Amino acid sequence: MMKMATPSAAFQGRRLDRRALGAALTRRLEWHRALHDPEQEPRTGARWLHELRRWQAARLAASFEGFMGDPRRRPAAEFFLTDLYGDRDFSRRDADIARVAPMMLRLMPQSLVETLVDAIELGALSHAFDLRMAETLGRLAPRRKTLDDALYGEAYRAVGLPRLRAHQIDLIVVAGVGLGHALRTRGVATLLTMLRGPARAAGFGELQSFLERGFGAYGKLDDVDDFLADIERSEREISRRLFAGDPQPFAPLPDAHPPSARRRRGR
Repeated sequence: MMKMATPSAAFQGRRLDRRALGAALTRRLEWHRALHDPEQEPRTGARWLHELRRWQAARLAASFEGFMGDPRRRPAAEFFLTDLYGDRDFSRRDADIARVAPMMLRLMPQSLVETLVDAIELGALSHAFDLRMAETLGRLAPRRKTLDDALYGEAYRAVGLPRLRAHQIDLIVVAGVGLGHALRTRGVATLLTMLRGPARAAGFGELQSFLERGFGAYGKLDDVDDFLADIERSEREISRRLFAGDPQPFAPLPDAHPPSARRRRGR
């Protein structure tokens, strides 16, 4: 059986002190900002970028269909698609984080701040891949306007970087599991409630809304690790198929998105 990445396995020994954590947060925010700055990154205007992101969001939503019929998993799946790994502009959330980073380091549990660092890195790395893919699609298909599986796979292999693709999936798991557990830590719900008014008054309501949406979504899950392990299994197999040139890289996996063991036992 494939070993699933977890925060302790994928990023073992990376525990940072507050100063190092603040520096890591600053570096990732700067990377994220630079990638979205048209003056620093002209590929943000690439013709293929919008179609690529639309197509990838539809592909991911299709792969999540198995979650949508489960009332416990559906909110987490929707949050994942819209707030963690979907076709959404995270610049306002990350601008909020940049403005309140010192306060976050003082008030929030360190595990939650570490998870936000991972989420920002995931967003930046995913966007960097999108820029490379859009550039490659412009070279491979200068006259086409829409994507299909074959063209996507061709561009995916041309971009390459399998180790970074694997790291992207590590970040999906680490950020997802970390956020799920951090938001369910004792005292976090009270802290979020206390900060709601001041956060919106101070102009960083997008970050507050992100955390509250996550809290509500993950609060309904009976097993965060099981949910993320299921996503990881699917994403790693899709990546393997794409690099291998499989003609049906997005075909459903056997027993895709199975119910958790507790539900199989009838609980």
